[in-house]
Amino acid sequence: MPMDRWAAEEGTPSPLGVSWLEEEQAYNFALYSKHATGVTLLLYAADDVVTPATLYHFNFLTNKSGRIWHCRIPAAQMRSMAYYAYRVEGPFEPAEGHRFDPEKILLDPYAKAVCFPAGFDREAARESGSNAGRAPLGLIPDQHPSFHWGSDRPPRHTHDTVIYEMHVRGFTMRPSSGVSGEARGTYAGVIEKIPYLTDLGVTAVELLPVQQGDPQEENYWGYMPLNFFSPHHGYATDSTWSGQIREFRAMVKALHEAGIEVLLDVVYNHTTEGSQNGPTYSYRGIDNTTYYLLEEDRRWYRNDTGTGNVLHTANRYVRRMIVESLLYWTEEMHVDGFRFDLASLFTRNDDGSINLDDPPIIAEISGVAELKKIRLIAEAWDLSTYQLGRSFPGLNWLQWNGKFRDDVRSFVRGDQGMVPALMTRLYGSDDLFPDHLLDSYHAYQSVSLVTCHDGFSLYDLVAYNSKRNWANGHRNQDGRDDNYSWNCGWEGDEGVPDAVMALRTQQVKNLCCLLFLSNGTPMFCAGDEFMNTQGGNNNPYNQDNDTTWLNWDLLHRHQDVFRFFKRMIAFRRAHRTLSRSRFWREDVHWYGVGRDVDMSYNSHSLAYFLSGASQQDDDLYVMINAYWEDLRFTVQEGQASDWRRVIDTSLPSPTDVSEAGREARLRSLTYQVRSRSIVVLVRARQ
Repeated sequence: MPMDRWAAEEGTPSPLGVSWLEEEQAYNFALYSKHATGVTLLLYAADDVVTPATLYHFNFLTNKSGRIWHCRIPAAQMRSMAYYAYRVEGPFEPAEGHRFDPEKILLDPYAKAVCFPAGFDREAARESGSNAGRAPLGLIPDQHPSFHWGSDRPPRHTHDTVIYEMHVRGFTMRPSSGVSGEARGTYAGVIEKIPYLTDLGVTAVELLPVQQGDPQEENYWGYMPLNFFSPHHGYATDSTWSGQIREFRAMVKALHEAGIEVLLDVVYNHTTEGSQNGPTYSYRGIDNTTYYLLEEDRRWYRNDTGTGNVLHTANRYVRRMIVESLLYWTEEMHVDGFRFDLASLFTRNDDGSINLDDPPIIAEISGVAELKKIRLIAEAWDLSTYQLGRSFPGLNWLQWNGKFRDDVRSFVRGDQGMVPALMTRLYGSDDLFPDHLLDSYHAYQSVSLVTCHDGFSLYDLVAYNSKRNWANGHRNQDGRDDNYSWNCGWEGDEGVPDAVMALRTQQVKNLCCLLFLSNGTPMFCAGDEFMNTQGGNNNPYNQDNDTTWLNWDLLHRHQDVFRFFKRMIAFRRAHRTLSRSRFWREDVHWYGVGRDVDMSYNSHSLAYFLSGASQQDDDLYVMINAYWEDLRFTVQEGQASDWRRVIDTSLPSPTDVSEAGREARLRSLTYQVRSRSIVVLVRARQ
């Protein structure tokens, strides 16, 4: 019998998931389970998600290759079928790590869209026994998908990259967003706000997790994924179970047309199934020991994530699932890059020990040709390890730079002994990403941030000394929280004096300034550009309400801050000397209020000259005063007539940042830099 005939009768082990074969007019189903003793495919009609219309019992002698169970079903036998799931038999031996339950309805890990029946119930998945009619189901894919990408081309930004971290729902959920009613909180809502993004000047959006989550788990941020291949249905206006795929693609295409890259925050380190007490939706019931890292006592799950479980990325089939998920989002959804949550967990061996030499999952992701073309960004820490910089084994990956965040916050609030640290962060953090002969890192690998979704918003950073949510936090010995915040002399917003509010605004501009004046890849959090607040809540992961939805009324109230951000982004993008592939090296000269840098413990000031000649750019001179009194700086380069003042954060808008061609000429080489302010001068290239 010809091999293609065998495949037609038995199915094939690749690709995993369900796939439509146009030439055969048939669907192929494939599911990996090493320890299963039996597998049944359940096919459901559109009008009945409780009782399957068809059952297909896999025969291991004909429907199994190695550890993959598979079958092929002609389209003629599936005309009324809309959804599918599995039941998997095997041992229930928690002491050995096995938790099979033949009555559980199990979601295919490779499902491209997930259906939640009206009776969906998380608790039913936690209890033993059947959860028929209450379990998530996979959608059988369309035979002829209708979306057309046309001439879509991914943007590619280099020195001008500015990343904008945002939550799809929270970005437009409030009526004040100006988005039409049905589009608020959706992919379509993002499309409506693209003119705002282009006006602001950002070149990439980094979306908090959009992979399908459990709607009853109540993790607003999205860091409890249910499925790694399907877009989250709750962010779509289209009520059909495949509508979110089309709508997500339309969003990506529209952002690309505007020259904006799309980056996804992805969570390949744990799932919503949680600990041994969590629900059995998919992975646990399909093959628990394959998908999860277990303790030596295999009844218990390792919990280096703090969420109940850790994906077993040392397993080759889990690695395959992750790589194929990345390829799906890259090739089928046209995504331009990924930020990997708790990426240090990728270095775990089978026994949970740490492998920093050559962890297989990082090597596989880094080695896939299609993934070499996109941005790979690591959050290089977890609950037990901090692998920031050269410790993290992803040699060419970018990394969220938590040291930049902490050091810049600490310096701006006035902490002592921070001048040397600030110099290192502005330079590009070469202590973390060294450019010596052995480790030739690039400055752009440091994703510089002052804020992100996790922690205080930029405004709350200058309005609160204490967290309003203590989850995962602690106080430092001086009584402050570990956010490196300072309330400028008044806690919170109630009754805040005008002078305090003016200082807060100035501090926001200072933090913005340092972010965009540093070498590296800058990122900031949506809403920071108009001083959005979360009321001091530094960990609102479960707050799907006004706490986390951007308050666009503040955009109108703080137009001066929005203008400052907009002009700072434009300034950075116009001056390629700031952001380089390599470090500034001999092009930077460091100064203080005079000729020499004051690196003493009590110093709060710094200046630097950055030559732009090697980059065919202007020269810059930056004077930074984090002291609580005015300081008189002397410019150490050129003549006064050479320099024009483009930024002074102590001045009111619009003189705080000048538009190109309207800068004020310097009259003297001495300049009074007001307390807690930054001044930037520009000298036209010769």
